[in-house]
Amino acid sequence: MNPIDKTPKQIVKELNAYVIGQNKAKKAIAIALRNRYRRMQLSGEMQEEITPKNVLMIGPTGVGKTEIARRLAKIVQAPFMKVEATKFTEVGYVGRDVEAIVRDLVEVSYKMEADLQFDQVRAEARGNANKRLIKLLVPAIKKNKKEGEEEISFGQMFEEIKRGETPSLTPVQKEVVTEEIKKKRLSVREKLNKGMLEKQELTLEVDEPSRKAKEASEMLGQIGIDLGNTLNSLAPTKKVKRTMTVAQARTYLTREEARKLVNTADIAALAIKRAENTGIIFIDEIDKITSKAQKNSGEVSREGVQRDILPIVEGSQVQTKYGLINTDHILFIASGAFHESKPSDLIAELQGRFPIRVELDELKAEDFVKILTEPNNALIKQYIALIGTDNIKVTFTIEAIQKISEIAYHVNHENENIGARRLHTVLEKLLEDLLFEGPDMQMGDITITEAYVQNKIGNIAANKDLSQYIL
Repeated sequence: MNPIDKTPKQIVKELNAYVIGQNKAKKAIAIALRNRYRRMQLSGEMQEEITPKNVLMIGPTGVGKTEIARRLAKIVQAPFMKVEATKFTEVGYVGRDVEAIVRDLVEVSYKMEADLQFDQVRAEARGNANKRLIKLLVPAIKKNKKEGEEEISFGQMFEEIKRGETPSLTPVQKEVVTEEIKKKRLSVREKLNKGMLEKQELTLEVDEPSRKAKEASEMLGQIGIDLGNTLNSLAPTKKVKRTMTVAQARTYLTREEARKLVNTADIAALAIKRAENTGIIFIDEIDKITSKAQKNSGEVSREGVQRDILPIVEGSQVQTKYGLINTDHILFIASGAFHESKPSDLIAELQGRFPIRVELDELKAEDFVKILTEPNNALIKQYIALIGTDNIKVTFTIEAIQKISEIAYHVNHENENIGARRLHTVLEKLLEDLLFEGPDMQMGDITITEAYVQNKIGNIAANKDLSQYIL
């Protein structure tokens, strides 16, 4: 099944493997996602008329807002970009402009599309990479040339220009392949195919990592210009030597060969289409850009940031280095705690662009028990695996897990409520000695009991002053 074809029930079922509770939010987002698939089954004229029903998630920190959105994108393999509303500024001030969100989404979409295209030519690219590996492992004899006799391969130059790369002006040296070298190469090919040389080291010339002028690049990025790419196209690519294993060199060379076999213009066009039709932009901390959240008049206008966000949510065209993208059908999910403000404090036009609103429930002690044990990546499972690397088998009794949950819930209500993130704090403090002493302890099995939890962190949690700073 194509990931985007999944029904709302299937999406919710997969979200349940990672996020506990919050069924209302899961249901609303699953419906919004299925509607995108439904839209793509309609005629072109009707498709243009149907816009995504953007979602606003309201709830305190640490209840799963970001996790739901992030997992959702992975489930349907959609381009996903998470941004914090507070990182953006009103046009005219120093800082990132809101259109950068869309350009970043297109970058993610391009990488996803490039990986798909590379997978289609991977077998051929791997074969070409192996040929290059053989030549690197058994190099030919370089023929000495007299001064002024160097040749430049114009055919190679034209091929590089066609691929949009900077042509190499390095003179081509004549190589001599003797019968002995041919025999050695046949032997090496056989060993390579059997996987006998994977750990052997060799020296490979790779492109020097490009260093971009970040601030200037971001400013020019506002008009769709990538400064790094522009400068790289003017100067020839520098090569640096790296020592790596045959396995690592094959991975690098396979990707390099795959680039030669795909059409970058096709990838760019497909990336734009993918971002337009399946892209998800998650705007976190949207409550922090309401006028109520503005503490003094000296700050950048928060309402100005809202007005700048509005056009991309409403639907506009944004210039990117891969082409023009239309944001009409990108799904926007916004979230905020709305402690000091409420959704109605957002400007009316922006409120109207987030018609689906769901309130996420505050987590209870019983929810913490489920978070610790049920998800595929449950915290308890993570710590058991981490400590297991020191040959120590850790077991948690159900009473201990319940005690940990009660302590986390109690500390959240006595101090700042940080939701499920409090479990990280409590567990790290609980297992601190074991994590520190573990590598030097020659102990096989350890059981974490309720008494152990009470002894390690129960007294800290009961003392409000201590728990405020330690937990």
